[in-house]
Amino acid sequence: MSQTFQFQQIGLVHSCYKQKFGIPRQPGLVTEASASIELLPPFNRLDVLDGLEGFSHIWVHFIFHECITENWKAKIRPPRLGGKEKMGIFATRATHRPNPLGLSVVEVKGVRKEGNRVFIDIIGADLLDQTPIVDIKPYLPYADALPNAKGGFAPLPTTLKKVIFSEAALKQAKSYKTIYDRDLVPLIEQVIGQDPRPSYLIGSENRDHGNQLWNANIKWTAKQDHFLVMQIEFPIGEQHEQVKNA
Repeated sequence: MSQTFQFQQIGLVHSCYKQKFGIPRQPGLVTEASASIELLPPFNRLDVLDGLEGFSHIWVHFIFHECITENWKAKIRPPRLGGKEKMGIFATRATHRPNPLGLSVVEVKGVRKEGNRVFIDIIGADLLDQTPIVDIKPYLPYADALPNAKGGFAPLPTTLKKVIFSEAALKQAKSYKTIYDRDLVPLIEQVIGQDPRPSYLIGSENRDHGNQLWNANIKWTAKQDHFLVMQIEFPIGEQHEQVKNA
């Protein structure tokens, strides 16, 4: 008999991904993607994390909060198949699901406390900023890493496509690093190099695209054999301190 369950949110994600476009389709693919999980009351206590220092990775259970109102379908077109073939919803990791639950394994960089706020800093996240977290569990290599497992229609991704920066974009990235102490160049190379475009646009050239990473708007275009980053826009002056500490 079908049942209904209710979960309590335990945390909130602070991530470089401010929009769904550009988020890697699996965790760990963009190692330059830094993020943190803030534990919310009454879980904002260091004792709930005792023992976590012995684990390198964790499983993060989260809610696809921007897909809750969107209808799910029994069959979808996975991006890995170029949007040309349909697969059953439970044979995919699509975000539009009967229950909008997500699962990612991420590397733990460290734990920190700032006043009454407790954070788990993580690496390689594929999580949208403000994503609600409902559970955290340690990753166990002997049980969770299965060397003989099959990847179905989603094998290991191919190499990244080359990303070239215009002279103006490189100057803007350098200025951004001076202000915010964040190196955007390797992050942009990994995010855009995986080609975040929807399947129907793959193959098209000279079309402008934009990705928001942290508080920077990255403007780029696809060329035949590379992606060209043309401009990096970000707030300066009085706004930057507030954004930097967000």
